[in-house]
Amino acid sequence: MKNHNHTLRHEFKYYINLKTYQILKQRISVVAKRDENTKRDDGYLISSLYFDDYQNSALKEKIDGDRFRKKFRIRVYEKESGLIKLESKSKLDSWTAKESTRITYEEYQKILDEDYEFLIQKDDLLCRELYSLIKTRLLKPKVIVEYEREAYVVDEGNVRLTFDKQLRSSINGLDIFDPNVVYSAALAEEIMVFEVKYDDFIPKHIRALINEPSMQRYAVSKYVICKKRRERVIQHD
Repeated sequence: MKNHNHTLRHEFKYYINLKTYQILKQRISVVAKRDENTKRDDGYLISSLYFDDYQNSALKEKIDGDRFRKKFRIRVYEKESGLIKLESKSKLDSWTAKESTRITYEEYQKILDEDYEFLIQKDDLLCRELYSLIKTRLLKPKVIVEYEREAYVVDEGNVRLTFDKQLRSSINGLDIFDPNVVYSAALAEEIMVFEVKYDDFIPKHIRALINEPSMQRYAVSKYVICKKRRERVIQHD
C-alpha cells in the first residue's frame, strides 16, 4: 500500500515468553530465511537513539493512543560507526512507514554536540525535516534503546518476523558508541517482543504458524518502555 509515495506496511507486536519463543522459532526456521544482516546465531545488536520534543509529544501520543504518530531516531547495527542511519517512523493504526538516510560518524557527533547547521545544508528531505523540528519543537535525543534482534524473512508477502530480546535503556548517557554508557533492563529477562511485518497480505501458512493461543497483540513501543525505565532509574538514584 502506498501513501504519499511511502510504502505502508502492517506491523503487529506481541509480548512473548521463552517457551513461546522456542515454539515459534522452531516453526518459523523451517519455512523462513534468516535475515541477511544476521551476524551471530542469536541475531544482531540494534542501538537506536530516539528523539522527542520539549513536550515529550512522541511519548504522550503513544500513551494516548493517537492514530497517527511519527518518531525520529538514529540507528546503528553492531556498534559499527561505518553504517549510521537517520530514520523517521510513521504509524497510522496498524500501518507503518519508514524513511531512512545515511549519515557519517562525524555528522552523528555534531548532532550530539547540538551542532545542527549541516542538516539544513544537506540535499536530503529527512535531514531538513529533522532540522525544522529541532528549531521549532526543540527536538533532541532522549534515550538509547538497545536489544538483540533475531530476524526471519519470507519473500511471499514481504513478511518479516523478528524476536527482539534483552531490551534495555540507557541510563547515564546518549552516545551509542560510548563504552561507559550504563544500560538497565527494560523488561523481565524471560520476556521479549515478537513483531510481524508485511505488505498487503500475509501467507496463510505463515499466519497459521504464528497463531499461538498464548499470544495477544499489544501496542508495544520500545521507546516508551525505555524512556520510562530511564526516568524511573534516574528518579531513584
